[in-house]
Amino acid sequence: MTDPRHIPVLRDEALAALELREGGVYLDGTFGAGGYTRAMLSHKGVRVIALDRDPDAIRNGQAMVAEFDGRLTLIHSHFGAMEQAVHEPLDGIVLDIGVSSMQIDEEQRGFSLRFDGPLDMRMDQSGRSAADIVNTASDEELADIFFHFGEERASRRIARAIVHDRQVTPFTTTLQLASMISRVMPNKPHEMHPATRTFQALRIAVNDELGELVRALEAAERRLKPGGVLSVVTFHSLEDRIVKQFFAQRSGRGAAQSRHLPGEPVAVPPTFMLKAKQPVAPTEAEVSGNPRARSAKLRFGTRTHAAPRMSDPKLMQLAQLPQTGRR
Repeated sequence: MTDPRHIPVLRDEALAALELREGGVYLDGTFGAGGYTRAMLSHKGVRVIALDRDPDAIRNGQAMVAEFDGRLTLIHSHFGAMEQAVHEPLDGIVLDIGVSSMQIDEEQRGFSLRFDGPLDMRMDQSGRSAADIVNTASDEELADIFFHFGEERASRRIARAIVHDRQVTPFTTTLQLASMISRVMPNKPHEMHPATRTFQALRIAVNDELGELVRALEAAERRLKPGGVLSVVTFHSLEDRIVKQFFAQRSGRGAAQSRHLPGEPVAVPPTFMLKAKQPVAPTEAEVSGNPRARSAKLRFGTRTHAAPRMSDPKLMQLAQLPQTGRR
């Protein structure tokens, strides 16, 4: 069974966009508790390759591998590395971006403000943790992380307070950091916790989430068959901006339609075709049943026969901190 703690957001809409067919091979780039994968496997003759960077998700998913008797292949990998993990053309790819409900609900993972756990936030449980960043980065780097990845307007104030307090006691737990931010940024009872944006920013920085997204979008363009569909669900404006810009570039949306002047480069053929009425938002009923769905957006596109394009440095710039200066 799918983990009852995790309700896949916009699942039906994301999979409807894929137009699943018998004999098709589909990639779930963010397996999690297997909600999207199980729904795809419910279609006759569909085969699914699922990736997850979290070893716990891979371990917990082995029962589903056995249940579907050869139709599910589960691989421990970042979705940004799908080209290295998957070596066959795909009929569709679905990506559910961000942290999973299980990771949020496990206090020892350090993602949530609701529990006191180690200040970790590593999806793949390796590499630099949130505590490493908080206790070693300069106040300027911390402010950049909070401002650009969390859209936190009080980024400088929070960064200065962290650097001041860590000289006495290093930050090791989520409650310790959240309490300090509450001290320097008191809020009203009806407002979200003042540390929410800072925690989001640290999680994105720890896991290079936006860089992973850019790499995944460009890899999907190369892995999809003509007619294959890329379906992406995002949960905040930073992710959605990258997906929106990727599809706009690849579809030619917004490009000038006038005749080219002599010597101008010929327009590159679109690699994706987009349907109207995007992004798709969750229904009121879904948000009522699952508040985590309230900010979700679905965008999708169908792969054309055009050759895949080169990586776009401008797209990757959206995923990175500025190289010079703060703002």
